[in-house]
Amino acid sequence: MLVKWIRCTVVDRRGFERGQRKWAGLLGEPGFRGQGGGWSRGRQGVAHIFSFWESRSFYDSFMARSHDRLAAAQSGTFKDIQVKLFDYRFDVKTGFEPRFTDADLVRFAHCRVHEERAEHFTLMQEKVWNPAMAGSPGMIRGLFGEAPGHEFLVLSMWRSAAEHGKYRTERVERLALRAQTEADVAALTGDILDLEPAWTV
Repeated sequence: MLVKWIRCTVVDRRGFERGQRKWAGLLGEPGFRGQGGGWSRGRQGVAHIFSFWESRSFYDSFMARSHDRLAAAQSGTFKDIQVKLFDYRFDVKTGFEPRFTDADLVRFAHCRVHEERAEHFTLMQEKVWNPAMAGSPGMIRGLFGEAPGHEFLVLSMWRSAAEHGKYRTERVERLALRAQTEADVAALTGDILDLEPAWTV
């Protein structure tokens, strides 16, 4: 599965939201698995969208054919768009599906990892972080993805902000120490977003 992450700064909120609904047109696309997104909790006017495709070839075919027609509705409503593609590697918890309807909140971390530490980083994700997140009652599902250049995406969906808050304060520092995260990671960005149900396809 291919995961596409889009981040942009919105300059015309109403126009952007109107255009975002037009992406419902993705439903007929071969290989399309699901899409959802919302507004950043920490950065005013920043929107994140995640979309999921069965494979790179289905995605490339969509980009060549239908993408520009669907994207036209949002033209001029945002700036500073960044797009990144990740290959799905494994689930966080079990049975990841690109569904957003039962979640309120998405958290993601985008990590650039030192080349010689990439294997260790992946192992720690499986052995330390995954069990901890899977054991948090409010965490519904998640995934771990990889992009060329030792870049990784950790995406998790949560039932509510309160549930996510409980997990974060109690455990993150202790887990980071155990996983030697500081030694692995060269750069780390991330965000928490409130999902917009109208953007779910």
